[in-house]
Amino acid sequence: MELADKQLAPLGAGRRWLDGLFAGALAAGALYAYWRYSAYMDAYEVGVLFLAVPALAALGWHWRGLRNLSAGAGLVALWAISLYAQDLGRADSVFLLKYLVSSQSAILWMCALFFMATVAYWAGIGVRSRFAYASGRALTWAAVTMGLVGLLTRWYESYLLGPDIGHIPISNLYEVFVLFSLITALFYLYYEERYAEKSLGGFVLLVISAAIGFLLWYTFEREAYEIQPLVPALQSWWMKIHVPANFIGYGSFALAAMVGVAYLASNRGLLAGRLPPHEVLEDLMYRSIAVGFAFFTVATILGALWAAEAWGSYWQWDPKETWALIVWLNYAAWLHMRMIKGLRGPMLAWWAVLGLLVTAFAFLGVNMFLSGLHSYGQL
Repeated sequence: MELADKQLAPLGAGRRWLDGLFAGALAAGALYAYWRYSAYMDAYEVGVLFLAVPALAALGWHWRGLRNLSAGAGLVALWAISLYAQDLGRADSVFLLKYLVSSQSAILWMCALFFMATVAYWAGIGVRSRFAYASGRALTWAAVTMGLVGLLTRWYESYLLGPDIGHIPISNLYEVFVLFSLITALFYLYYEERYAEKSLGGFVLLVISAAIGFLLWYTFEREAYEIQPLVPALQSWWMKIHVPANFIGYGSFALAAMVGVAYLASNRGLLAGRLPPHEVLEDLMYRSIAVGFAFFTVATILGALWAAEAWGSYWQWDPKETWALIVWLNYAAWLHMRMIKGLRGPMLAWWAVLGLLVTAFAFLGVNMFLSGLHSYGQL
């Protein structure tokens, strides 16, 4: 026992040293950002900047993967920014920017890596290959890193276009589909590590690949990669917190739906015996929906506060608001039936799958087929 304690002590000390270094790097980065860009920030943005330091530090201490992602993506994004030398035109003339780390290039790499990860995970399911699973996980981490680099670089590029144009890159369908893909993948990677189950990667990456497919169509058909000034309705600090909270909810709901698909398919054909037990799948569905519901509730409240400021009323039964309420009621009922009534089994899995269709219509279908106060989000 004493020998084991002696062996673990250096490991614990080393981890504490890395945790401290990570927190110090976050604090230094926040101070530098404030010194360099405070002229572009209002009081709310300054508050978010410095509150992000303890929040990211705590998350990084809890999950080392997120710490490594923050450090790696941050360093690559800073390198990309330095290549610009404050000249956006260098994106077409500097080789590394053009083909690797400009926002458009990094996001295209993200798309390719997610597709490759999907194939790797399904190869792992098909032949029960540890190497394929490990490759899928590595490719997913690489995709998330490149996507985060793309968003961070795009944020800087928007300010190179003009201080009045610069904005956080979560303002249109192109940007939020990238955000959705990253959040869904990060939730999956966390749960994969927590449950030590890799076979669900193929299912979760399917919904991410579908989002990537739409993103590529939207990129090339509508030239959505071009940075545009914010429409007046989005020129609010509320956007910076409402949209991320919403998409944490969407990402969690999407993950739960694909776990539901795995549950329904787990005893069929070649998949029999290759997926986690039903008890694990039910628990993962529950945790994902519970997290998503909490963030979606916060996002809905924030949206109401934003609406009161922008339109003078907390709620106007706009189509987007109405469908957000339908989504909220759907998952509230799901959680009620599981927690209070003790419902289990295929019905909950089907409900989670159908819930994603309701959520997808609330997010995308309303923009395509309905009009209202949120019409600036149309395709």
